[in-house]
Amino acid sequence: MGTIYGYIRVSTQEQNEDRQRLALREAAVPEGNIFLDKQSGKDFERPSYKRLVKKLKPDDLLYIKSIDRLGRNYEEIQNQWRVITKEKGVDIVVLDMPLLDTRRGKDLVGTFLSDIVLQVLSFVAENERANIRQRQAEGIAAAKKRGVRFGRPSVEPSTDFPKIVAAWEAGRLSFPDALERSGLAQATFYRRLRELRLTRKSKK
Repeated sequence: MGTIYGYIRVSTQEQNEDRQRLALREAAVPEGNIFLDKQSGKDFERPSYKRLVKKLKPDDLLYIKSIDRLGRNYEEIQNQWRVITKEKGVDIVVLDMPLLDTRRGKDLVGTFLSDIVLQVLSFVAENERANIRQRQAEGIAAAKKRGVRFGRPSVEPSTDFPKIVAAWEAGRLSFPDALERSGLAQATFYRRLRELRLTRKSKK
């Protein structure tokens, strides 16, 4: 019997990993052998996952809570499963799906059934993510139609902005002082400046 490991991934820094961690503890995974990434599955640049894969050796055992912790889509899940089980010679246990336990049924029939279940679950996981993205896009579109605005609120310049600009252009005010008085960031200041100059030209 090799070393027992666990892997946890949550999509954001704010998302809580307690549910996955509790499941791994109940499976008797040592706390020091649990690897955690708080990062989206949109790419596979996940430092803890990479460290884990490097540590894995033949006859080790890896626990994960659900199959989609391995990747962001059907192809990636299949590839990571192959790397861990075939290339590394490590067993995987998916706690949400007891059929995906490579310690069992290592004969031809057992392997075949496990591969079929893996393919189905990988497809379901990818399809569910696609449905979530679609629902999010539809929700955002509906909210926009209702007048809901997304992103950071627009910063309005000081009502004295034209006077501040005039003083700056005339050399009576330094640029840092102009920024401070306007209450704007540099990029916003320049954008408002362009708008102001366009307004001046249109009035001529």
